Amino acid sequence: MPESATTTTTREFTVPEVADAVAAAIPDRELIAFRSRRLTTSQIADRSKRLASYLHSQGLGAHTERSELAGHEVGQDLLGIYAYNGNEYVETMLGAFRARVAPFNVNYRYVKNELHYLLTDSGATALVYNAAFAPQLAEVLPELPNLRVLIQIADDSGNELLEGAVDYEEIIATHSAAPIPVTPSPDDLYVLYTGGTTGMPKGVLWRQHDIYMAGGGGRDVYSGELTTSLDQVTERVTAGEGLKVFVLPPLIHGAAQWAIMTALTSGQTVLLSPVVERLDAEAVAQTIEAEKPMVLMMVGDAIARPLVTAFERGEWDISSIAVLANGGAVLSPTVKERLLAVLPHAIILDGVGSSETGTQMTHVSSTGAVSTGIFNPGSNTCVLTDDIGAIAQPGHDDLGWLAQRGFVPLGYKGDAAKTAKTFPVVNGERFSLPGDRAQLLDDGTIHLLGRDSVTINSGGEKIFVEEVEMAIATHPAVGDVLVAGRPSDKWGEAVVAIVELADGADASADELIEHAAQSIARYKLPKTILFRTAIQRSPVGKADYRWAREQAAGVGTD
Repeated sequence: MPESATTTTTREFTVPEVADAVAAAIPDRELIAFRSRRLTTSQIADRSKRLASYLHSQGLGAHTERSELAGHEVGQDLLGIYAYNGNEYVETMLGAFRARVAPFNVNYRYVKNELHYLLTDSGATALVYNAAFAPQLAEVLPELPNLRVLIQIADDSGNELLEGAVDYEEIIATHSAAPIPVTPSPDDLYVLYTGGTTGMPKGVLWRQHDIYMAGGGGRDVYSGELTTSLDQVTERVTAGEGLKVFVLPPLIHGAAQWAIMTALTSGQTVLLSPVVERLDAEAVAQTIEAEKPMVLMMVGDAIARPLVTAFERGEWDISSIAVLANGGAVLSPTVKERLLAVLPHAIILDGVGSSETGTQMTHVSSTGAVSTGIFNPGSNTCVLTDDIGAIAQPGHDDLGWLAQRGFVPLGYKGDAAKTAKTFPVVNGERFSLPGDRAQLLDDGTIHLLGRDSVTINSGGEKIFVEEVEMAIATHPAVGDVLVAGRPSDKWGEAVVAIVELADGADASADELIEHAAQSIARYKLPKTILFRTAIQRSPVGKADYRWAREQAAGVGTD
């Protein structure tokens, strides 16, 4: 297991100052390519400064410095981004940072009660939103008196400005890019709300410097080498042309935001799909053919299956893709093999991370060498023993907790108890434990087993739902699958699989169970399989285990 890299440096950073150093060094390099828009590093910097000027003019900013606050407390205005992918999302994040306003993600699939909860929990005083969401927002606005700054992004919906809202492009056109009398601090917040797939969403509070190091390009994950100066940033971005990365997940997803931060701070070009409301596999393939990115970023089988189905038709030239980067959900071996069959020269890079840790570890699959579940840890990733009393060492193969040390969040907004539980101090060092169970293997690699909160306890045995899902997902008739437990008088909990069959495919419950029995022990097999026309997932493809438990509750017999 690698030793923890140093987490101290003579220099701490804010995202805006690093982005400005990049823009000064390579002003004409494209940063965002979206539909017909081609925006360079300097143009994005300019537009974000104009937005920052407006936010500052509205009295938004930092009101209490971090030194006076506990880890779960906030001393800045919070600005929600309730928007589809687009250059505006990137500009809003950067503009908020410039004004010392903390941006956070708003899931655009939320219904009224969920949206109300999030905007209330965050205490947001500002919101940037697509016009398409104006009707949903109008329903909750009367109950949100603190939400006083509304900025509407025009789109094809045709919805008019809500009362009190200002048009986004009008702000950009009428406000100056001159510096505002505000100096951002490395202590300023970046806020990332969890997906809420196992419970209510929580706002994870990151120092800006820490997220830059943990997920935004400021640190080499494996060597632990840190960026120590702006000169180093400038030298790095002028040394080459920079990667072109197709970020497919919605920017409400943490990993997608970190890809944006990395692009801002390292001179990469980000492509965004022209279809923002849903996954359009043909539009993705057409964009790859036209733009020739090297990296395609996706989230699990739910995204990858329709993509590979389109790729297999062979109608588009997708040969530029050298890296298929996956994170946030499992990519099954069957889907990996299909992807590599159409892109045999490529590698599949599975990444592990969470809202509470940043980037942690990776696994590489290539043609003829496909597997999953075993990962190479980064320099700050480790496994804590089951009692959370020490760092596990190679040869200690007992079940433990996947952990991160070094650059970790301050805490959860407004929740001191959950902050203390998730970010414990062990032997004088602070760790992040988001809840994943893992084993440290003899060679220093890590076997990731799954989230403890969705583990099923059946007959006294722990069953990790991801393992059962993987066993079922390898059947060619399965389009998607989630696994959950239901109460059982006999077993305590019984395993239930909720299955969506692939288009035109057919399979019986018995057939799927017998297929799964080829790769997992029989006590882990589902007692019941439910067939549904569609599996419910988040907009980024993450499992919705609350929904899965609702489906499983009360079905089947012991």
